[in-house]
Amino acid sequence: MLELFGYSLSYSTLTLLFLVAFFVGMAKTGVHGVSMFAVPLLAIIFGGKASSGVMLPMLIMADLFAVKYYHRHANWHYLIKLFPSAALGVFIGTWLGNIIDDQIFRTVMSVIIFASLAIMLWMEKGNKESIPDYLWFALLMGLLGGITTMIGNLAGSVMALYLLSMRLPKNEYIGTAAWFFLAINLFKVPFHLFSWHSIDLNSFMLSVVSLPFIALGAWSGIHIVKRIQEKHYRWLVISMTGAASILMLF
Repeated sequence: MLELFGYSLSYSTLTLLFLVAFFVGMAKTGVHGVSMFAVPLLAIIFGGKASSGVMLPMLIMADLFAVKYYHRHANWHYLIKLFPSAALGVFIGTWLGNIIDDQIFRTVMSVIIFASLAIMLWMEKGNKESIPDYLWFALLMGLLGGITTMIGNLAGSVMALYLLSMRLPKNEYIGTAAWFFLAINLFKVPFHLFSWHSIDLNSFMLSVVSLPFIALGAWSGIHIVKRIQEKHYRWLVISMTGAASILMLF
């Protein structure tokens, strides 16, 4: 066993933590959906709410890498629509996190994402060119994104559905998502500190130790995405979103 910032970790557990960091970095720079495998792994090590406190600083560090590389590709037209309802969603998610069973929440969100994914696949296969660029749709997706990012860090699938529905090009999709998650994850910090008490100095330092593996994952994600064609990238994200929704059921 290894004593690290108040945590007793075996070498296999520490390896899992660094693997999670690698997945988070890779997901933030374009291989979206990979982070869904990281969430349950971290929950196995630390438990549900405690793992979210370790995960959040890791996510923010990975967001900074993504924004640094893709910042010029962000589409602020969509971001401005998303931010207000996403902030409200964080408030709701903080409240729900204290009263709702985590598995029930994951099951409900899985059903919602499956239904939305089915609609998006119908649009994709039918070559529908009409884009649901309505304010109510952006507000709904922002609200769901805020709630799901607070409970279980599950917002990646929600944002994938929204941004793919807007038919953003590959780099624009990644850049817009990068700015959204950096802003919303920074906004979440006070709620973790003062409401859930899931972040303290020890958990923060444990997250910081994983920084080299986040950086390696981010570098890997950038180089993987460069080699994927636009049309193939859309289907990669769609398939990963479907896989993530299945994982939510377990």
